[in-house]
Amino acid sequence: MSLGAEASRGISRFSKMIPNGYLIFEDESFLDSTVAKMNALRKSGQFCDVRLQVCGHELMAHRAVLACCSPYLFEIFNSDIEPHGVSHVTFEDLDPAAVEILLHYAYTAQLKADQELVKEVYSAAKKFKMDRVKQICGDYLISKMESQNAISFRNFASSMGDGRVLAIVDAYIQDHLLDVSEQDDFLKLPRLKLEVMLEDNLALPSNGRLYSKVLNWVQHSLWENGENLEQMMEEVQTLYYSADHKLVHGGLVIEGHTEVFGGEEDRLQFVQKKPPRESTQRQMSCSSSGSLSPSSQAPSAPKQSSRREWKYIASEKTTNNTHLCLAVLDGTLCVVFLHGRSSPQTSPSATPCLMKSMSFEAQPELLEQRLLAPMHYARSGLGAAALGGRLIAAGGYNREECLRTVECYDPELDRWTFIAPMRTPRARFQMAVLMGRLYVMGGSNGHSDELSCGETYDPLTDDWAQVPELRTNRCNAGVCSLDNQLYVVGGSDPCGQKGLKNCDAYDPVTKAWTNCAPLNTRRHQAAVCSLDGFVYVIGGAESWNCLNTVERYDPRIDTWTLIAPMNVARRGAGVAVHAGSLFVVGGFDGSHALRCVEVYEPARGEWRMLGSMTSARSNAGVALLGALVVAVGGFDGNDFLNSMELYDPATDRWSEDTDATG
Repeated sequence: MSLGAEASRGISRFSKMIPNGYLIFEDESFLDSTVAKMNALRKSGQFCDVRLQVCGHELMAHRAVLACCSPYLFEIFNSDIEPHGVSHVTFEDLDPAAVEILLHYAYTAQLKADQELVKEVYSAAKKFKMDRVKQICGDYLISKMESQNAISFRNFASSMGDGRVLAIVDAYIQDHLLDVSEQDDFLKLPRLKLEVMLEDNLALPSNGRLYSKVLNWVQHSLWENGENLEQMMEEVQTLYYSADHKLVHGGLVIEGHTEVFGGEEDRLQFVQKKPPRESTQRQMSCSSSGSLSPSSQAPSAPKQSSRREWKYIASEKTTNNTHLCLAVLDGTLCVVFLHGRSSPQTSPSATPCLMKSMSFEAQPELLEQRLLAPMHYARSGLGAAALGGRLIAAGGYNREECLRTVECYDPELDRWTFIAPMRTPRARFQMAVLMGRLYVMGGSNGHSDELSCGETYDPLTDDWAQVPELRTNRCNAGVCSLDNQLYVVGGSDPCGQKGLKNCDAYDPVTKAWTNCAPLNTRRHQAAVCSLDGFVYVIGGAESWNCLNTVERYDPRIDTWTLIAPMNVARRGAGVAVHAGSLFVVGGFDGSHALRCVEVYEPARGEWRMLGSMTSARSNAGVALLGALVVAVGGFDGNDFLNSMELYDPATDRWSEDTDATG
């Protein structure tokens, strides 16, 4: 084809692109190329006219680009008195890495953030009024929500004022309250305890109106009587539920000062016993900390109370006449416990009487001749150990609180009695016997960060004494004794989210702690024991991912070595040593509490499954009593347990009675 012909063909083809004589051409690669070049200019600091100072970090950018993406920055730039100079904008409350992610998004339309940074990106997007990014981050958090993080997600959504995410999180909690209530975040929430005395064998109603009335009663207690929410939570609030469906504040009702909250149609009323205080005390305002302070200009109580969140979220009837409720009281996420009691003499806050009948002369074989009595308290996350032929169950939690109480099981009498309570309420810990004494270390008291304190029990004096504190606060650590040393292995970090590699040894003679070699894998809620000169750490979780891996520590060479993994990944399992083998019992696989049991025989170097328990149990107490493995307490996925069952290795059978042990 001649050059003229080719040119003619090109002109003809080009003419189809020129309607009405206008040149129209779209370069599909231009925008991508330009955006990439502008982002490169930003990173190199070329032609930048705005400097973002974020917690000591300086980030360069172009004013026009940021103004297009952020209404907040647009307002700042638009009011700049020197629009042609370099703007400086300072942020002291944002994460520099999160702001860099938003800058990258502004230039590339690509949002890339590690899971740990998503909340920080959300916070920065809220500040910059980048609503689309907020929505994407919120949707991502919702997709990652599970029982372990639902409370922290709700706290975050509440702090951000995101009603959409809050509604979704609250709906999830309503469907999974029992699972959520077992988590550390739930146990650390403030607690309001209401003890309700019941008349004529009445039962508390289990409908939602009950909790709306509770919120109404708390509201009026705060505003009409000048109560303080924190003070109300310091002790059990006693109420009386009468046969005519009235709920009266405990004590005598002062004549002439009785106020009834709630309509007759609800068949449930709260009667306030206290007289109203002076008007200057009744007018209160909310401080930023959530406490109440006087204010002469405060609006009336109903108007003021509406300024902070009051909301019933979810509830569950856990046992007969015991109710668990999650609610927001005056902007504070709280757990509300309602206990229905048939007699005023039984108080949930009362400390059981001390029974010093510790004669460690029991005969474990008599377990095979008697039924197994339940503990007085349902407990999960407890410490358990055999001492002098008896089973000791200490602390733990029961949805209501972490416990100080310690119970002792006498197999000869088939009876649980109380011995001296611990000095500190604690749960999520393990207990070990060393040189004839019980030792507990760390754990959680349900109200503050993980504990570093520990204590030891002397059976001769029936008393607990403090021991030197751990070097690291930790919860869910494993504890065992070996060669007259106490070993504390792994556990949760102070935020309760990641496992630790720490291993420490305590010498009861010198009362000193020494560091041991760290674990190969971070883990908390692992089962820990000693056997044949080694310390074993079994399963657990690295973050919230359950592990089946097992490590063994040789103190002679200060080294941890991985050995054969279990068949089932699990955290919150218990372990007992019998006849040269490790028996690992129950636990939680990330979805369900487990009944399954497996055994490790070091000579074979392998794990095999055994007969399952009669009840699923996570965070139960497990110990060897005589020739029998005993599991006590724990959480079965629905209820906290006070029951006990035993395993006979000779028959490979679990039983809650003696029929299978004959």
